[in-house]
Amino acid sequence: MSQVDNSKVLTFRCPKELDGLIPAPVPAPQGLPGWVKDMPATAFSTLIGADDNTVKRCPPFIDAMTSGFLIPLVCDVKVENGELTWDHDLPPGGAVDFLRSPIGLHDPGQVTGTPLFDAERFLVKFHNLWTIEAPEGYSLLFTHPVNRFDLPFTTLTGLVDCDRYHDAWIHFPARWNDASFSGVLPKGTPIAQCFPIKREKWALRIAPLTDEETQRALDLTGAISREMGVYRRQYRA
Repeated sequence: MSQVDNSKVLTFRCPKELDGLIPAPVPAPQGLPGWVKDMPATAFSTLIGADDNTVKRCPPFIDAMTSGFLIPLVCDVKVENGELTWDHDLPPGGAVDFLRSPIGLHDPGQVTGTPLFDAERFLVKFHNLWTIEAPEGYSLLFTHPVNRFDLPFTTLTGLVDCDRYHDAWIHFPARWNDASFSGVLPKGTPIAQCFPIKREKWALRIAPLTDEETQRALDLTGAISREMGVYRRQYRA
């Protein structure tokens, strides 16, 4: 019987009143969008005049999308004429109170001096109703769901020491990119992706390639130009 290594477990908790009523975070592979599954592995390239691989065959592209965990939108959110509405009937809070709306706002003044600032536009804030506990020594990098350019918003990136800060909620500010978007963001839409990162001190070293390293680089780039899938077969962990 296999055992779970508790030093590599993230624990997501919600108020007991919400247990089973809101969608739970999922391992990122379970949240791959349909367009990744449906896209072809090859497509015609006008540059080379023949079929070439699409990003579906790019391991770094797919591995980034399938790493970590996805935090879901708690309910359907309707967007029409710039107005966001929802119908979300949650029970009252018990021992712990919680936000009842899926989305809030950040005043634009909070990002004064950044490229995000627009005096005419608020930043939205996706509300997350899960506390998150990481193992000792680990922080969580929260960011926009990787390569999800199809979403009409961009979640801001932040790093939280969730081995220490795990008894309160972490919410996710986001910039709404598509002012013309009209439709429904379905319940379960990923609003953030999180990656456990071990806190360690790193140093930077700069050096020219040695003769041996130069030869290895020539051998590898030559193999990549001659064969398909070199990285996937020989280097992918």
